[in-house]
Amino acid sequence: MANKKGRSKKIKKYRKPLNLNIGMMIFVGIFIYVVICVIMYFQTSHIVRYEVKEGSLATDTVYRGIVLRDETIVYAETAGYVNYYAWEGARVALNDLVYIVDETGRLNEEMEGMHLGENSLSDQELAEFRNEITNFVHGFDAAHYEGTYDFKYTLKNTVAKLANANILQSIEELNTASGTSIVNRFHSPATGVVAYWTDGYEGLTAADVTEAVFDDSNYEKKWMVNNTLVAAGDAVYKLSTNENWSIVIPVDPVRGAELEEEGYVNVRFLKNQYESWGATKLLTNGDGNTYLQLSFTNSMVTFLPDRFLDVELIVEDETGLKIPVSSIVQKEFFLIPEDFVIPGGSNGGESIRRQCYLEDGTISVETMEVEVYYFDNESKEYYLDSSILGLGENLYDAEGEETYTVSKRATLIGVYNMNKGYADFKQITVLYENDEYAIVKPNTKYGLSVYDYIVLDASTVRDDQFINQK
Repeated sequence: MANKKGRSKKIKKYRKPLNLNIGMMIFVGIFIYVVICVIMYFQTSHIVRYEVKEGSLATDTVYRGIVLRDETIVYAETAGYVNYYAWEGARVALNDLVYIVDETGRLNEEMEGMHLGENSLSDQELAEFRNEITNFVHGFDAAHYEGTYDFKYTLKNTVAKLANANILQSIEELNTASGTSIVNRFHSPATGVVAYWTDGYEGLTAADVTEAVFDDSNYEKKWMVNNTLVAAGDAVYKLSTNENWSIVIPVDPVRGAELEEEGYVNVRFLKNQYESWGATKLLTNGDGNTYLQLSFTNSMVTFLPDRFLDVELIVEDETGLKIPVSSIVQKEFFLIPEDFVIPGGSNGGESIRRQCYLEDGTISVETMEVEVYYFDNESKEYYLDSSILGLGENLYDAEGEETYTVSKRATLIGVYNMNKGYADFKQITVLYENDEYAIVKPNTKYGLSVYDYIVLDASTVRDDQFINQK
């Protein structure tokens, strides 16, 4: 049958039915779940455990100190070229020859034309050179490069001593040939040890030491060099007249008081690893800082070229249970007198007897086991968790004759033990700590034991929180 003229057909687009892919839906669901878990993981504080072990803390006992001696500067009486005959570190007696001064310069002219022969070094002199070099190598610190110049001048003086021994004999020959003395001789005014440098700290006392003296930018050492021109009144050498000497180091007031109480401390000198016992004295100087003076009765000559020394104090390391500082927390407790805590509960612990009210309103007494966190032997009081007691509650003693109203509080330092699967506070006694670790007393009744597991970061848990250990 034909369609009527002028009528058009309307064609509708076929829509396919929605075909859900179950596998794709599962994948999308898992993906969303993983994304949520990742976000929650990074937004949640993670509880990490730490295994308690025995250990010790090596305290930072290396200090830079300033050396103090009895030093007397000797000044030139006449101008001229100075030549030294007592070497650095030599002990001279009263009126021993130390140096000569050539006022005219004739000595150098005469010596240039003379044949002084060959110098050979004895075993002792060679050993002296070796000691100087060894001490420099072991004590070299790039942060204090100025010590290289000290080494240079020390070797120069050693060489000058060996050379001048022959020159002195030649001077006698020159005096005989010319019939006059061409040099002036100068002798030691006292007994002491000779040094050929100054730095302005010769008169410094322990009480005068301030933070400013340790500033390297303000420090300048001046060496006296052989065969140089000096004016009358210039410093030509100095004498250390006493074997007693000391080092002053800056210290923390608390640590300084502990060292002073010990009386003596073993000191290792990092320059040559030499050890010696020093008497301790605590100082509070004009700048308000605390310093420790270490006094010695020997080895002054060994460190004669040094004004500053790096030293290590060899003290007993604190030994005990080593834990991270991040695991330490403070917690508040109620203090209960000894008479109101009854030993020997059904589980072997302690218990208390407290007042309670029955349903009909009558007063009664209930016995409840409690966990003790600490017992103070001086005050005879137990520390009980404030979560199980209320302020103002009444407790009874074992006989029920006396009562105590709960009110007194105090805090304990401790960590969260996680051996039982929840955050269990344990009291600790800190023996020593630094920025990262603390040493706590082992084998305490209510404290930690070796191989216990504790929360690494105490801020990530709360009391009695259940823990999934990681």
